[in-house]
Amino acid sequence: MITLTQDAGGFIRMSRHFPINAQIAIVFTVGSSEVFSGAQLNAIYDEARAVFRLQNRLDAKGFSRGPAKTVQPSTDIAFVAVHAGMSSQEITGSAP
Repeated sequence: MITLTQDAGGFIRMSRHFPINAQIAIVFTVGSSEVFSGAQLNAIYDEARAVFRLQNRLDAKGFSRGPAKTVQPSTDIAFVAVHAGMSSQEITGSAP
């Protein structure tokens, strides 16, 4: 079992998919904890990544189709927002 800890901002660090059958325990800042399946966290990650890309005008693969910028833009996410009770919610997305 993998154990992750939620930070003060309500996020966990997740830069990649977990194995679908993996069990991941998340310890929340309020002291409670929940166990998620890899499939559940992967769906949450995919949804957060889609929202990030939409807000930053990136295509489905994370590429910007706009003019090049001089600063180093980030094209992916490393932190995913979670809250207590999410492990009992139905998965809305599908893992690739």
